[in-house]
Amino acid sequence: MTPSTTSSSLAGGLSLDEAAVLLDRILDEVCRAVVGKRDVIRLILSGLVADGHVLLDDVPGVAKTLTARSIAAAAGLDFSRVQFTPDVLPADITGSLVLDLATRTPEFRRGPVFTNLLLADEVNRAPAKTQAALLEAMQERQVTVDGEAQRLPQPFLVIATQNPIESEGTYPLPEAQLDRFLLRTTMGYPSEGDEVTLLAERLARGTDEVRLEAVCDPTTFSALQRSLEGIHVDPRLLGYCVALVRATRSSSQLVVGSSPRGTLALVKLARASALFARRDHVGPDDIRAMAVPALAHRVVLSDDAWARRTDPDDVVRRAVDSVPVPDLS
Repeated sequence: MTPSTTSSSLAGGLSLDEAAVLLDRILDEVCRAVVGKRDVIRLILSGLVADGHVLLDDVPGVAKTLTARSIAAAAGLDFSRVQFTPDVLPADITGSLVLDLATRTPEFRRGPVFTNLLLADEVNRAPAKTQAALLEAMQERQVTVDGEAQRLPQPFLVIATQNPIESEGTYPLPEAQLDRFLLRTTMGYPSEGDEVTLLAERLARGTDEVRLEAVCDPTTFSALQRSLEGIHVDPRLLGYCVALVRATRSSSQLVVGSSPRGTLALVKLARASALFARRDHVGPDDIRAMAVPALAHRVVLSDDAWARRTDPDDVVRRAVDSVPVPDLS
């Protein structure tokens, strides 16, 4: 059942209640397949609802691919997966012109990027030229083939994965490309109890696959994204977001702080957090909760901090803690 729009809809999207109910239904459905990761899945969904791309940076076998595929199935989105390797070319992602033997004319054959949700698996294994082709698709929602722009379906979202424990045969994403991801997070290992539950459910099911029900479609998901525009942000909280980002730029442990794109990302994610909580306004806790996922991948450690193996997440947390929360009373 797909919620219908009403006169009380938020900024041309769904109403607040409809949007929150739909988000919870998608979350519940995905959690049937991905056990014990509700908070992480909620964060990933927040990024996608905010019309942003997500980077999952974690070791193999912790359900990164399963999470992406399950979100696409639950949200009724078309899904494609590309396994990046050093020999993947831009045309393998975007598509290319081929000669139609019947008509003797060139014809554009679409690549896997023409989808709603693209899983870019081990994106750091692709060479720079292929990464750049994906970057255009992520930023412009289009690809250019033989000088002609081809628009991508709406919505178009990317979940990219990286394996942090391997460096051989990889092409690390430059800071400029990391900045294009709305958020970065990890899946993490399940707790002992969740891992036992995962095994028990697999045995009871009798098959590896979990069949998920699509609770909406691409058109409704786009309306869900538009609903964020109706979430109010107090001007004092806008100043708070700017203060948090500027605190990363003045940290002695960083040579580069977060960009203004990080400030925009923080506001977007805070709005998504408020929507999950069924509020039509952002609170300080929404901003603080989203600061690390939105900002930590946009900073560059100083040489000394890097040598000490300082975690950028911890640096951003300290920057957040150094900024007083505004009084909204």
